Amino acid sequence: MLQFEQNFEVWLQENISIETNRRRREILEKGLGHGTFEFLRSIWYPTVGNFDHLYPEWEVRDFNNGYRYLDLAYMPGGAKGGIEIQGFGPHARDLDVRRFKDLCWRHSLLALDGWTFLPIAYLSIKEEPKQCQQLILAFIGKFLSTNVPSQLSYLEAEVVRFARRLLRPITPLEVSTHLNISARHTRRILQNLVESRILKIVSGKERIRAYTLNY
Repeated sequence: MLQFEQNFEVWLQENISIETNRRRREILEKGLGHGTFEFLRSIWYPTVGNFDHLYPEWEVRDFNNGYRYLDLAYMPGGAKGGIEIQGFGPHARDLDVRRFKDLCWRHSLLALDGWTFLPIAYLSIKEEPKQCQQLILAFIGKFLSTNVPSQLSYLEAEVVRFARRLLRPITPLEVSTHLNISARHTRRILQNLVESRILKIVSGKERIRAYTLNY
C-alpha cells in the first residue's frame, strides 16, 4: 500500500506539473474522485504495477465544441482508451431521462472519435475485484496485442497475444489447440516464457495447469 501511495503521488504531481491546460490542471489540483482512487488502488496498480500511459481527468472535445473529462485515459503509442468509474447513485439509481441521454451521447461521441471506452461500476471494484483485474488485462491487451518483445519466436509471440485477448489465465491445452502444435512443444514454449518472466504460473506445481501474463 505504501508503494502504491508513493507512486500515485509522483504520477499525479507529474501530470499536474506538465499540464499547460489551465482547466485540466485545476481539476487535477483538486484531487481525483474517490471511485477513481479506489480503482487505481485496488484494480489497476495491483494488476499493472505502474501508471505508464495513464492520464487522469483527460480532456476531450465534443461535437458541440464543449469539454468533457474522462476519469482515466490510457494512451500507449497514441491509442485511445477511456476508463470511467460509474458510481451507483448518479449513474443508475437516480438516473433521469436527461442524464441518461447525455451519457449515451457521451459514449457515442467517444466511440466515433476512435476511443475504446470501458465503464466500470464502483460496486464491481468493491465486490468483484478479481474480475475487474482480469477485465483490465484484456483492456490493455487490445492496445498491446501486436506489441511483443522482438526476441520472441513467432509461436511465443502468438502465445503472448493469445493471453492478452482472454479474460482469464490460459491453459496448456488451450495454447496447444490455438497454435495447433503438440503438447510437448506447447510445454516447451510456455516454459521459455516463464523463464523470460513474461508468463507466470498461477495453478499447479508438479503439473502446471494455468499461466497468466506477468504484469
